[in-house]
Amino acid sequence: MFRRIKNRILRYLVIAIYFVIVLVCAIQLNFLWLFGYSPTKKDIIMPSLNISTELYTADSVLIGRYFDEDRNPVPFDSIPKTVINALIATEDVRFYQHNGVDFLGLGSGIVSTLKGDKRGASTITQQLAKNLYRTRYNKAGGLLTRLPVAGLVITKFKEWMTAYKLEQRYSKNQILEMYLNTVSFSNNAYGIETAAKRYFSKGANQLNQNEAAVLIGMLKGTTLYNPIRNPEKAFDRKNTVLSQMHKSGFLTKAAYDALVKEKIVLDANNQDVNAGGDSYLRTAVAKWLEKWSEENNYDIYTDGLKIYTTINSKLQKHAEEAVAKQMAELQQRLNNTWDGQEPWRDLSGKVIPNFLENLAKKTPYYAFLSKKYANSPDSINYFLDKKKKMEVYNWKDNGKVEKEMSTMDSLKYYAMMLNAGMMSMDPYSGEIKAWVGGIDHQYFKYDHVMQAKRQAGSTFKPFVYLAALESGMSPCDKITDKPVTIKIDKGDSVEVWEPKNADWNFSYREMSLRHAMARSINSVTVQLTDMVTPAKVVDAAQRCGITSKLNPVASVGLGPNDVSVFEMVNGYSTMMNHGERVTPILVSKIEDHDGNVIATFQAERKQVVDKQDAWLMTYMLRGGMEEPRGTSQGLWEWDLFDKENQIGGKTGTSSEYVDGWYMGVTKDLVTGIWVGCDERSIHFKNSHTGEGSRTALPIFGVFLESVYKDKQLGYTQGKFPEPTVEITKSYKCETPRYSDPEPEQGDSTSIDEQTDEGFIGPEEESTEGSAERNHNEGGDSENTGASETP
Repeated sequence: MFRRIKNRILRYLVIAIYFVIVLVCAIQLNFLWLFGYSPTKKDIIMPSLNISTELYTADSVLIGRYFDEDRNPVPFDSIPKTVINALIATEDVRFYQHNGVDFLGLGSGIVSTLKGDKRGASTITQQLAKNLYRTRYNKAGGLLTRLPVAGLVITKFKEWMTAYKLEQRYSKNQILEMYLNTVSFSNNAYGIETAAKRYFSKGANQLNQNEAAVLIGMLKGTTLYNPIRNPEKAFDRKNTVLSQMHKSGFLTKAAYDALVKEKIVLDANNQDVNAGGDSYLRTAVAKWLEKWSEENNYDIYTDGLKIYTTINSKLQKHAEEAVAKQMAELQQRLNNTWDGQEPWRDLSGKVIPNFLENLAKKTPYYAFLSKKYANSPDSINYFLDKKKKMEVYNWKDNGKVEKEMSTMDSLKYYAMMLNAGMMSMDPYSGEIKAWVGGIDHQYFKYDHVMQAKRQAGSTFKPFVYLAALESGMSPCDKITDKPVTIKIDKGDSVEVWEPKNADWNFSYREMSLRHAMARSINSVTVQLTDMVTPAKVVDAAQRCGITSKLNPVASVGLGPNDVSVFEMVNGYSTMMNHGERVTPILVSKIEDHDGNVIATFQAERKQVVDKQDAWLMTYMLRGGMEEPRGTSQGLWEWDLFDKENQIGGKTGTSSEYVDGWYMGVTKDLVTGIWVGCDERSIHFKNSHTGEGSRTALPIFGVFLESVYKDKQLGYTQGKFPEPTVEITKSYKCETPRYSDPEPEQGDSTSIDEQTDEGFIGPEEESTEGSAERNHNEGGDSENTGASETP
């Protein structure tokens, strides 16, 4: 075919052109899978950028990011001229003269390389092609690219082709914009905007000439010229960039001479950037949106969304500070309790044998040692007991401290660590306002609001009283505090259960339901459960929002079932919201990268409790503060009761003081708090140190006091909402005040814990509410016991 062309030079030229056309087509089509992937026209028109998603509070405070690559693209007019000039002078001085491939620069680069001065010849557009379409990654390669020389030629040729396509599709300024929003600046910072915030705590449009030179200089080697890791090399590289700018006419001699003397001044503590770190809230929202993301084909790690939570940043801060303040004291109290003793005990109080050894066997380090020293247990033990420097969590020193500890020492240290979960919610809208999943997410990933489920203790009792109201009873109906015998038909036998009060004593007095709930009397709770049936109690709890499995056994009202803080807050909110259950929501809306709202979220609503009974339950919850010897009266220690403020609540403690709870309700918020060790065999020894009124309740007191003092929040003191329906049941019943002394009755659930197989016990529980104030006839109060300090 080519022989018809008589002119040899022309024939060779045609052959070359024909070869190039065939090669281009073969590469574009990935002929026989020899050449690998090449960007298509659609890819060029719609280049894909992985953009970080930002997480905001309801009041627009950035609290987190989700990203594979932390990137926040900015438009060209937000990039200062100093950055553009530094980039062109250093990377592609003929940028405005070529169409994607600079053959003159390529030839110059080859000559320089042959002379020993290695210099890259890739244009900015070629580098953009490589960054956007990852042309040098294995997944972009074909069979021929595995050959050393052929692979380099084919890859380079594909970059040329892609660069040419980009130049045909986009303007020079658009290419610069895409490039500067694409490149990596180390430390998981992608794009000039994120880099400016990462290293200098400012936006890209605020960068000065020196700072711009530092960042552009990093592009030659983001690790080698990282100003944090290698400040001296970064300084030299910065001056090289300034030198190139001077040679290219972007800097005068005087400006260059002044700038090369300037030191690099970093500011790497930007809170917006640091907000990208992991947290309980960030993790909870990610889990919250798993189903939504899948159903709507969004990826929160790459799609650059803006997620607005229902969290109030100031409430969140007050909650975190309240937990931190009290937990530091509680941890010291627990450490003092077991000073010099092994705290892991069984139900009989005996030390659990091989406790730490069994924990060690679950660690990756033990698996590594077992593999390395398979036949040498002494060697395994030697390394487990060998002390070394390690960073561990500590309430002081900004949450961490370096200590000389062995692996076994650290296991004991962390097993003894108390943790907490706290959630506060608007009961009417369903919006979650504060979420504290634990004491520190860096060290303790497990979320104690949603994931953790623990025995609810006496905080479960209100569901018994709700079931009693639904059966026709009223808050003024009376039941005698007396010994109770419950017979359980086991089919082939009858089992007898005789639950006890916290102090193992009975007053033999008639008590109104409101007074009995306020005092948290076990015997009354069990009698009510027997009257309405355990199944009715379970039904009431589940209708209110408890979703965990609940065994309908005689002891169900004393809280032996495991539930989460999230569920309990939802359950109490149903009572506050006139019997209407609202599904708690953590996310209010989601916007795409352009600010368009693509999703909104509203709470699902369902009337599940009669409005009269729901209002009466809120009235009974107030009894913890208003009834004599109510278990919430430790709250008098805080400044919470101006303007006739009303607070309701319920303390709770599980067997052996393993779990401490407080559920607090105000006219605006429902707040749930749990405190305990993740290892259930480690706990306080007695009611005076470990009951919920002395562990969880103080956190609520500190939190609520700080909320009321923060006038900008708008949460004010005041009375509970009035009923929206006529109240036909009697509820204004005065509780007698006895002059004879009565044993202090706390919020205990001292029970023989009942399971499907029978009863386990007896196990004494806590005695809540020893810190209370009794109101005298004149309306003043007398402090008869304050919350214990360590």
